[in-house]
Amino acid sequence: MSDIDALKEKLKKLSARATSRKMDLHDLSEELPVNWQNIMTVAQATHDAFAELEALRKELKAAEKASA
Repeated sequence: MSDIDALKEKLKKLSARATSRKMDLHDLSEELPVNWQNIMTVAQATHDAFAELEALRKELKAAEKASA
C-alpha cells in the first residue's frame, strides 16, 4: 500500500469519527438543558476531530501533489 493509499484509508476512518463527534454534539444540543455540563467536553472532542481531519486532508493533498 502506498503512502497516499494509507493516507486515504486514514482519512476515511477519521472522517467517520468526525461525523460521529458531530452527531454527538447535535444529540447533546437536542437534549439541552439536560447534560449541559457536557457541552465543553463534547464540543472539544468535535473540534479536535475536525482539526485533525483538516490537517490530514492538507497532508494528503500535498502528498498527491508531490507524487504528480
